[in-house]
Amino acid sequence: MPTAFTVAHIEHEANELLMTQAKMLSEELVKLAIDALEEIKAQDITTIDVRGKTSITDFMLIASGTSSRHVKSLVDNVLEKAKEKGVRPLGSEGLDTGEWALLDLGDIVVHVMLPTARQFYDLERLWQGAEQSRAQHAPEPGADQQ
Repeated sequence: MPTAFTVAHIEHEANELLMTQAKMLSEELVKLAIDALEEIKAQDITTIDVRGKTSITDFMLIASGTSSRHVKSLVDNVLEKAKEKGVRPLGSEGLDTGEWALLDLGDIVVHVMLPTARQFYDLERLWQGAEQSRAQHAPEPGADQQ
């Protein structure tokens, strides 16, 4: 018969495993979203890790589009790629105007803005206490430039 210590230890190990799997899933979703944004030329993509800072989400992705149509297309592409992997959005906002569009995928929230809106709201500064990393978007050597 297992002791209380053994049961507690097993529960702790199971929780650790679930947390590790959730972290990997969040990070895989971030990669998927970044790839979808890069695919149609998003600008200045920033990933902010907000785990431990808020319970709303694990990561925020912030990117710029060159026009309201581009902003909408970027969000639509992320949405399409997420749905292909079985991820259903919790919600979206701002697709009608295209100045600032938000896509809530649960573990990540994707913000795509026109540069003027991005500069005005400055989400990066708002979350400055969170770990930030700029995605590198240099083309692969020998990659065709379009």
